[in-house]
Amino acid sequence: QVQLVESGGGLVQAGGSLRLSCAASGRTFSTFRVGWFRQAPGKERDFVATETWSGSKTFYADSVKGRFTISRDNAKNTVDLQMNSLNTEDTAVYYCVADPINHGSRWTYDYRGQGTQVTVSS
Repeated sequence: QVQLVESGGGLVQAGGSLRLSCAASGRTFSTFRVGWFRQAPGKERDFVATETWSGSKTFYADSVKGRFTISRDNAKNTVDLQMNSLNTEDTAVYYCVADPINHGSRWTYDYRGQGTQVTVSS
């Protein structure tokens, strides 16, 4: 079992920045991949970013590449998502997940947090 708790969401103006954090517990943090997904109102949950267990490789959705940065701290059992140059299309509930796997046309994951709301105003 893995428990994930997100924090750091809120309201920000377009062009601004936010940093989300996810605290993990229940299993040795360094043994699993982590990632962030998001779900906008009326849309499916989409992949945002993922990082390998060692932090040596990161992957991003094209829509956030160059603006968002995922980073993990295995000593603190946390994974952060630094979001810069936010725009209104980034408005969504952001979820931290454990063990995300890309099956080509879809993603699966074993665990996710309860989500944190990010709202970007124009």
